[in-house]
Amino acid sequence: MEGPHLLEALLDAQIVPREVYYQPELLQRTAKGRSLLDRLVHPSTLPAERLVEVSERVIESLGEVQTSQGVVSVLAQDAFQPELVGARRPAALRPALLILDELADPGNMGTILRTALAADVAEVLLTPGCVDCFSPKVVRAAAGAHIALPLATDLSWETIAEKINSHCREERRVLLAEAESSHLYYQQDLRRPFALIVGNEAHGPSPEARGLASLAISIPLANGVESLNAAMAAGIILYEAVRQTQHVI
Repeated sequence: MEGPHLLEALLDAQIVPREVYYQPELLQRTAKGRSLLDRLVHPSTLPAERLVEVSERVIESLGEVQTSQGVVSVLAQDAFQPELVGARRPAALRPALLILDELADPGNMGTILRTALAADVAEVLLTPGCVDCFSPKVVRAAAGAHIALPLATDLSWETIAEKINSHCREERRVLLAEAESSHLYYQQDLRRPFALIVGNEAHGPSPEARGLASLAISIPLANGVESLNAAMAAGIILYEAVRQTQHVI
């Protein structure tokens, strides 16, 4: 995970990276970097053996971005197990369970994860055909969502169905984002627990997703537009749930 913002978020969540590579001169160029540098050199922040000062050439080779921000954190993926992430969240009403079905674009994946966290989704479930949610581009686009959003990967449809039943409890409601549906998203009651499936950008939902869905819903489109970007569509529907839950007009 690259940059001061993500490392600060990790430390605030009391997640200690295995290693932190940092370049003091690069960090000192920004106020956020200087603040983080002061925090890193404090003895109680990180064990000394996990903090590694490196040259500009090394930090640039470690990272993926064109211009390094001066710090790269290395963590085991086990730190982001959904059970551990969920345990850190405060109790709240979270009606939405989000299922991403073979989502292929890393930018879409990262944007959806960031939006899902902002909309306080209960959990995000990924089918095996999805892009790697821990790839560098996804992690950058998600902007820290991995730290606070429960995210379960490579799930079979049988497991997904079990999670839906557990989430919805009394009434199993599985909404499928589908451009051609006559049922509009804002006509649905999104205050009660529901699952939302967003399918692949090119070929749409899989047959398994269609078989699991209880209702297909759509977003009104004008001027001959056939569909919206997957991340945009997910955000619109999730924030309708936020609006309804908070009774915002």
